[in-house]
Amino acid sequence: MAARTVTAAVRATTSEADLRVGIIACLQTHGSLANWHPHLHLVVTDGGFRPDGTFVRWPGWPSHDTLQLTEAFRRAVLRLFVRRGLFDTEQAQGMLQWPHSGFHVHAGVGVPEDDRAFALRLARYCARNPVALERMSYEAESERVTYRSDKAAGPTAGTETVDPLEFLARLVTPIPDKGQVMQRYYGWYASRTRGTRRRQASDAAEAAPVVIVEPVDWSLRAARLRWAELLRRIFEVDPLACPWCRGLMRIVAVITDPGVITRILAQRARAREDAPHSRSPPSRRRRARSPAAAAPPQS
Repeated sequence: MAARTVTAAVRATTSEADLRVGIIACLQTHGSLANWHPHLHLVVTDGGFRPDGTFVRWPGWPSHDTLQLTEAFRRAVLRLFVRRGLFDTEQAQGMLQWPHSGFHVHAGVGVPEDDRAFALRLARYCARNPVALERMSYEAESERVTYRSDKAAGPTAGTETVDPLEFLARLVTPIPDKGQVMQRYYGWYASRTRGTRRRQASDAAEAAPVVIVEPVDWSLRAARLRWAELLRRIFEVDPLACPWCRGLMRIVAVITDPGVITRILAQRARAREDAPHSRSPPSRRRRARSPAAAAPPQS
């Protein structure tokens, strides 16, 4: 879902529906103190490749707003959980009303294209092991394990001393199941895509892709339309399409005041209750007459 959300965001922003974004996803279930903390590290190309091999750069990064990306990822995950029967639709709708969603997307680390050393360090960090031996120490007298965090600030900073059996339990928990792949490749980096390019390539060295930067409108109105396009690509539903005439709706205002929202909903409820009950329009088809009714009267 994370790879699909990022791909949809790049395609919606660049208005390129066929772009293949290169994504390497690393699944991690441990935190800085070897604690249980499932999360994803994604190495993403700052754009995508057209079918002809032309690379279209994502002009919105890193100045784009990750709040929309976070909301799209949250809704995609909740929709997946509902589809798998982990909870029902009402529970998912209730979770969407939480002031703190529990989801977070960070996209503040960029890799210059000529800095290969930094790219390797970032890749090693994404695929790192749950425990670093240089940050662990064992006290034989007290039989305690002390583990030092790699963070200088935050809730997981500092050190933590635990019982050896508890530390072993933390170490065993992130071990993947048999056949579970912790590094996955999508889009331009997928195995099938790379195999196709390898078969199509000639014996000569593959030419470097042509990089272009498409002009993008970053105004507020354009951002709202991109948000709608992102939702349409993920859920296959256009949120700006009128449910009655299928025309394009226009965003008039965004209301966040709970008092105003309550008054609007109450007014709509009263209007619905006061509306007269109307009958369905008469059908144009004439009701078939029974043979007895069609027979002429007897004299």
